[in-house]
Amino acid sequence: MRYQIQGETLPVVICELEAGERMITEGGAMSWMSPNMKMETTSNGGIGKAFGRAFSGEKMFQNIYTAQGGPGMIAFASSFPGSIRAFEIAPGQDMIFQKSAFLASEAGVQLSMHFRKKLGSGLFGGEGFIMQKVSGTGIVFTEFDGHVIEYELQAGQQIVIDTGHLAAMSATCNMDIQSVPGVKNMLFGGEGLFNTVITGPGKVWLQTMPISNVAGALRPYIPTGN
Repeated sequence: MRYQIQGETLPVVICELEAGERMITEGGAMSWMSPNMKMETTSNGGIGKAFGRAFSGEKMFQNIYTAQGGPGMIAFASSFPGSIRAFEIAPGQDMIFQKSAFLASEAGVQLSMHFRKKLGSGLFGGEGFIMQKVSGTGIVFTEFDGHVIEYELQAGQQIVIDTGHLAAMSATCNMDIQSVPGVKNMLFGGEGLFNTVITGPGKVWLQTMPISNVAGALRPYIPTGN
């Protein structure tokens, strides 16, 4: 499989497949394709995994697209202004993504739920109690909100992140929360009550425009019904 990511604000990934190669995506993610791409809708691992994907922000059923009779082409576009990133997944190189980040992948990649080890980090950290874990072998494409900044943390090195800006991290990283110090800072600082703390070793990808922040900024301008 060969691919290219095009576009800036609203990107698309265009995948070129050899005969017999397959891509997995959730329903509605396909944007355009060649006529020899065959689609099959499946629970992809049984009803248990289907429910797990639903809890992690994806649809229960997935679509598998196969290039039949020769090379094929299929494209997946972002659903929100932001970035599409490709990650190479291999044994021992699992990734953790924000909820709903999964866009498409090669057939050897598995998507599942990832629970926060500490309940507090899910209830107060801002990114949600359940995230997405990607394992297996192959390339996975993800969509993030806004531009993406990457950091590599050494063992024990930390970064403090405001609510919603965590896009992805290596599975080797540890996630926790800490309260904003000082009552005055909490009440009047405008940054919320808690921050997410990521501890290395591993890589962290941060997004500049969380969709939750966009929704909050637009809310005062949306008329409410009487």
